[in-house]
Amino acid sequence: MSIRGLLFATVATVALTGTAQAQTEIQWWHAMGGQLGEALNALADGFNKSQTEYKVNPVYKGSYTETMTGAIAAFRARQQPHIVQVFEVGTATMMAAKGAVKPVYEIMAEAKEPFNPKDYLSAVAGYYSTSDGKLLSFPFNSSTPVFYWNKEVFKKAGLDPEKPPKTWPEVGEAGKKIVASGAAKCGFSTQWQTWIQLENFGAWHNLPFATKGNGFGGMDAEMRINSPTHVKHVQQLADWHKDKTFVYGGREGKSNALFTTGECGMFMGSSGSAGGFAQAMPNTGIGITMLPHWPDVQGAPQNSIIGGATLWVFQGKPAKDYVGVAKFFAHMSRPDIQAKWHQETGYVPITLSAYEKTKADGFYAKNPGRDVAVLQLNNKPATENSKGLRIGNFVQIRDVMDEELEAVWAGTKTPKVALDAAVERGNKLLRDFERANK
Repeated sequence: MSIRGLLFATVATVALTGTAQAQTEIQWWHAMGGQLGEALNALADGFNKSQTEYKVNPVYKGSYTETMTGAIAAFRARQQPHIVQVFEVGTATMMAAKGAVKPVYEIMAEAKEPFNPKDYLSAVAGYYSTSDGKLLSFPFNSSTPVFYWNKEVFKKAGLDPEKPPKTWPEVGEAGKKIVASGAAKCGFSTQWQTWIQLENFGAWHNLPFATKGNGFGGMDAEMRINSPTHVKHVQQLADWHKDKTFVYGGREGKSNALFTTGECGMFMGSSGSAGGFAQAMPNTGIGITMLPHWPDVQGAPQNSIIGGATLWVFQGKPAKDYVGVAKFFAHMSRPDIQAKWHQETGYVPITLSAYEKTKADGFYAKNPGRDVAVLQLNNKPATENSKGLRIGNFVQIRDVMDEELEAVWAGTKTPKVALDAAVERGNKLLRDFERANK
């Protein structure tokens, strides 16, 4: 090879090497499969195609619990991802992980990326912020539970398909008609029974989940889910469970099939399930409305609280990597990106501008009920009982509440005994968390 050819080859090699090294990879661990996973991958692809300096690599790591515990273990082994998706009950755990987390407000400020927490829905941003309003993690897939009903089942049962129940007595009445008519095998079911029937039930009725402003005021909070109203509610569900007016379908989202197959005519589930339900039931009229309330509880309904997850960023990466993380978060905050995510999945738009864009696009007019989640979160100004939960060891406490409720459905415990036990066991876990993080 001539000297000129050798020089050209060397320059070309350096250029190619430089290009490969210039693209910084951002690892993003998440817990979304199926239709939601497809939408998430599309988000990352969109950012990757919008620039050439960074590449976000989404990696599915299993359930929310598996993803969070796996990421914490990876951090201890110094093999952590840049970003991890953590469900809302992991908030206190992540906040207490001293030295592990790099706050989002710092990342955005250091990268000089446009970022104004006031642009975000207050019900969302407040959950993940410090007491002085500094956002610790990036709001991503925020949801709230809503009420779904199958209009075809309503017609078969002789119910008005355009008039869903608004109160719990009306839910019971409709459920009994559905079962008696043979329109469906069960009246209604629920996803995430602790999130919907205890946590959001309390917020919707302006009842405390725990003292200290549901944990926002300090780690010395104590649980309060055994109030007379909570006991009455669980007792009613237990009574309805005997004749299939209500059917328990399992923890988390395991009950979804009861609704998508038409086995149950009504369903309480995450607003983030709307896209998946539409995909699974393309020829069925699905209605979406607000959660039912007990009419004898003064002030109800109040407002619901969020679920879903947020994106936390780990410490321990090169400074240039965090610039890429900031650019990715800024990209995802764009009104068009957020509106598309909201419309495809059912998760709430995290910014007001995305909500307004969706409304202006005519999406809600074409898809009645898809704005219910936003309206429900903002139904009334939040109170100490309805602004959210910040509870330590919350993953384990949810397991406790699930176990106690399952004992009620099985008929081995009364609601009062089960909820008292949940409080006692939950308080022990709260004290364990408090001692470990003083």
